[in-house]
Amino acid sequence: MKIAQIAPLCEAVPPRLYGGTERVVAHLSDALVDAGHAVTLFAAADADTRAVLVPVRDRAIRLDPAPLKSELAAHLSMLHEVHARADEFDVLHFHLDLLHYPVFADCAPRTLTTLHGRLDLDDLPGVYRRWPQFPLVSISQRQRAPLPDANWLGTVHHGLPLELYPLTPRPRGGYLAFLGRASPEKGLARAIAIARRAGLPLRIAAKVDDVDRAYFHDTIAPLLGGPGVEFIGEIDDTGKAAFLGEALALLFPIDWPEPFGLVMIEAMACGTPVIAWNRGAVPELLEDGVCGRIVASEAEAVAAIGEVIALDRATIRAVFERRFSAAAMAQGYLALYWRILDAQRHDLRLHA
Repeated sequence: MKIAQIAPLCEAVPPRLYGGTERVVAHLSDALVDAGHAVTLFAAADADTRAVLVPVRDRAIRLDPAPLKSELAAHLSMLHEVHARADEFDVLHFHLDLLHYPVFADCAPRTLTTLHGRLDLDDLPGVYRRWPQFPLVSISQRQRAPLPDANWLGTVHHGLPLELYPLTPRPRGGYLAFLGRASPEKGLARAIAIARRAGLPLRIAAKVDDVDRAYFHDTIAPLLGGPGVEFIGEIDDTGKAAFLGEALALLFPIDWPEPFGLVMIEAMACGTPVIAWNRGAVPELLEDGVCGRIVASEAEAVAAIGEVIALDRATIRAVFERRFSAAAMAQGYLALYWRILDAQRHDLRLHA
């Protein structure tokens, strides 16, 4: 099968540091190549991929030192290039949310769009009513809740290469971990409170976006001065393996309808249990009592620490391998690609 993967241009594929969507696109592209398919990746030139790369920008936008740049212009230029070559592919798989809809309305049934973000935004229902012909993929069943009547073709959970994060059977770090964005919805202040109530060190590997700088300065920075809390900033995949693997547990105290939560399966790959809030996709992904605990308060989170430390880390890793490998993700998408091709063949027979 000839498959085009169209990635966002904001981060490298995969990201050098923080980043979710581009990381998923990278792992999916490589897994599809490993499964024997012809994959072409439209992305920035700094992508690291086993697919055929079509570089549409010299570097990812966040890595570009130019002080002024247009994210919209870069993506529109990429969409023009993809549309010019659309007939070369059996399936065009977009990871741009809805940006491509006006350009690709003429070939929508041959596309697949994975929605990676939150869907409870005011203007979205009208857009999906306006362009209902685009087949959509959710990254969790819970993500669909705000748009239950959209053109959902399936749900495919994210996956990671098995070798990316090895199992750490006996962690030596003695700390709790927080990995993500330093933003209100990710619950960093809550994670600090949990660690302090538990009397355990907390290590924070977090990105501070421009939009969150005021929150970080006003709310988080004053909490970092006390003992037991270490802010280490963004880390790469190599650092992430050790950071998560040596932790007693990952704290995931989110305060928003998280569509997936990639960091949870990254921790599970290391065998590290997760203590997560009962929000968004958490109950769909985290097997309570097996891979961690799902809680609803800081007190419950503190009480859960002793429970999750006693969980079998090899079992957690086994759940990851069974449910969240890159190969499993690729097979999930391939089933949807074949459905798209079968529908195209059926449509051709109807109009022959």
